[in-house]
Amino acid sequence: MDRRSFLKNSALGGTAVAASALAAPVVAQGTRTLRCVTSVPEGFAIFDDAAQHFIDRVNLMADGALVIEKYPAGSLVGAFEVFDAVTAGQADVYHSAEYYFGGQHPGYYYFTAVPFGATGQEMVNWYEHDGGKELHDELGQIFGLKTFLCGNTAMQPGGWFNKEINSAEDLQGLKFRMPGLGGRALGLTGASVQSLPGGEIYQALEQGAIDGAEWIGPFADERLGLQEVCDFYYTGGFHEPGSALACAFNREVFESLSPALQSICETAAAETHQWSLAQSYSSNAAALERLKAGGTKIMQFPDDVWDAFGKASSEALDEHMGDELYARIRASQEASIAKSAAWISVADDVYRQQRDRVNAG
Repeated sequence: MDRRSFLKNSALGGTAVAASALAAPVVAQGTRTLRCVTSVPEGFAIFDDAAQHFIDRVNLMADGALVIEKYPAGSLVGAFEVFDAVTAGQADVYHSAEYYFGGQHPGYYYFTAVPFGATGQEMVNWYEHDGGKELHDELGQIFGLKTFLCGNTAMQPGGWFNKEINSAEDLQGLKFRMPGLGGRALGLTGASVQSLPGGEIYQALEQGAIDGAEWIGPFADERLGLQEVCDFYYTGGFHEPGSALACAFNREVFESLSPALQSICETAAAETHQWSLAQSYSSNAAALERLKAGGTKIMQFPDDVWDAFGKASSEALDEHMGDELYARIRASQEASIAKSAAWISVADDVYRQQRDRVNAG
């Protein structure tokens, strides 16, 4: 797919975004102003926190030469319309989760998360040292984007349910919110899967439109109020073991920036990725304790459910192997995970086991 054919078929050729609403980048008194559209409402924990942190870092380091203004989901475009807006040049940059755009190219799934894929640390390893960043850039060039990882939610729980899941049979017909290839895999187990924007999850659960949903983790889920509409929280998840977020610039806009400003944007994105990953890990334990104290039932899936997840995930991952770039991205990430795991299993894992043993004694 090339940029010309994409633009011809883009939703923005219709009524998704009015060109007058999203003007070209503003240049005034030596300051370049870019508009950043995001996929979540203002104040959403972890997700919007990462977007705001990235923007704040760029604006501070640019020292007046570049200003990025944030437009949360719904203020200029909808949550899932940010890709179209930036690719078509009607916004300058988006902050989102790349797997929302797997329909544009399946390779995007790997730059957020895939079932039984990379943890947050493994994602960083692959992206920074094992070819992930270069593959992300190759993918972005198809759509006229310059993209960087820019946040990470860490391990995401299995989600919130309005009933217990005691066996794989309980997945049949379950109406559940889960995007990406994890959602595709869950659908292959017999569930009825929906990919709702984060801002619509609470209402869908409250109104009974869905039976359950996954979002991000205890800290973000608590702020969203999911404990008010579901009783059962499954903390172990198969679908997103380390979900990355991303910022994507319209490539022509990015290339029009000075090398110094380009470096500021890339550096701010990388710093935000690590800052966000740490925020997730540091915030979730306390939030989980608050959820438990409030009456949330903390659950784990039985083994036959995990087996069903594993079988379905393999099928979902294999469905796109006919695409050459997807196949290269998959092979690259899996090779990096194997390399990292070979060391982690004999170093970090052993240390944690012994630390727990010694401290328990």
